[in-house]
Amino acid sequence: MKVLVTGGSGFFGHVLIEKLLARGYEVRNFDLVTSDEHGNRVEQLQGDIRDYDAVKAAVAGMDVVHHNVAQQPISKDPSLMRDVNLGGTKNLLDACAASDIRKVIYTSSTAIFGVPKTVPIRTETEATPAEPYGRTKVACEDLCRKFIDDRSLDITLVRPRTILGHGRLGIFQMLFEWIREGHNIPVLGSGDNRFQFIHADDLAGACILAADRTGPAVYNVGTDRFGTMRETLEALCRHAGTHSKVRSVPMAPGVFFSKLMSMAGMSPLGAYHNLAYGKTNYFDISTVVQDLGWKPRYSNEEMLIESYDWYLDNRDDVLTGKWSAPHRSAVKQGILGLAVRLL
Repeated sequence: MKVLVTGGSGFFGHVLIEKLLARGYEVRNFDLVTSDEHGNRVEQLQGDIRDYDAVKAAVAGMDVVHHNVAQQPISKDPSLMRDVNLGGTKNLLDACAASDIRKVIYTSSTAIFGVPKTVPIRTETEATPAEPYGRTKVACEDLCRKFIDDRSLDITLVRPRTILGHGRLGIFQMLFEWIREGHNIPVLGSGDNRFQFIHADDLAGACILAADRTGPAVYNVGTDRFGTMRETLEALCRHAGTHSKVRSVPMAPGVFFSKLMSMAGMSPLGAYHNLAYGKTNYFDISTVVQDLGWKPRYSNEEMLIESYDWYLDNRDDVLTGKWSAPHRSAVKQGILGLAVRLL
């Protein structure tokens, strides 16, 4: 089987490609930046998802397409998010519809639900995005449904919870660095909000199983073992053994300060981060379990600890910029680096 992965040079794309290769598939990576991590086992095509001709060439001859390219919330650029996320997805779906593509897996986001009014979030829960990134992802899901209805394209939507795993950094790099240095770690309010993550390996497994299933579907994907944000962070602090403690920050002032600093360009956090991490937020994963026979391997605590240990082992490479993808790189802490030292 010939499989195209868009965004295969990024954190999750890399994990997905490894799992596809393990299955014996022929894999092509389409990304702005090519990757040499897979050697000659992967065909590398460098291009922009906003360039239809480049996308059409990437799709040519493929059986299955996994679409992961997205401009992330950390960019804080709504116009660019819309151009890349929605415009790029339209290019891809147009190219797939014009080719003999058997299946498209579209990687959506938990951000389409903003701060949910009720939990667990089910596949049929109404999308209520609260910021630009989530709104572009809703628009992409709507576009996928239009291609399913109007052009008979077989598309499955996969909505992951916040992704973790070895090599997952971005804003988590700040957390890992604070704990490495022994600083206290903030939670909004009591930290007793239940919060669910997903390991990249588990997500990749779900995506591959979804590609084997004929017919459009929607899957919410997260771990089945998770607790509160405080419990998860306290487990990581205990594992690290650096004397870091979890400290509560009053909810309303904390959110206000974080939003203000983000707007001023003094914090790496995006609007979704400010909204979501102090609230209870988790999926009902029964549909993906029942339809695909999928079961997550990692708990919240296991995946966060694994990510932290990987960071310690690879910190020098991270800080010298070995990887360019946002989720695999260090971030500038801004004023958050000072604030955490006052806890």
